[in-house]
Amino acid sequence: MAKPEDLRLDHVASLARIALTPDEKVRFATQLGDVLAYVAQLNEVDVSGVEPTAHAFPVVNVWAQDIAEPGLSVEDALRNAPEKRDNMFVVPKVVE
Repeated sequence: MAKPEDLRLDHVASLARIALTPDEKVRFATQLGDVLAYVAQLNEVDVSGVEPTAHAFPVVNVWAQDIAEPGLSVEDALRNAPEKRDNMFVVPKVVE
């Protein structure tokens, strides 16, 4: 396990913009050291025969049929609009 002074916990806390109490630093240093020890253990696993993948299982797209169907009427689409004008939604201006 990495020593707490090797973890640069103050630097990590600064990057995360969190303030840690001395008790939290001790607790988190131990937890972070345990995580790093586990990762080091994973580095020892022989993966030379394992093909690199992005997903553990094959990803297959399921496509729906592209069939045109009737949509909402203008009245239905604008029914709950807080403000509308000329069959359009009225929204606040966001670009000057």
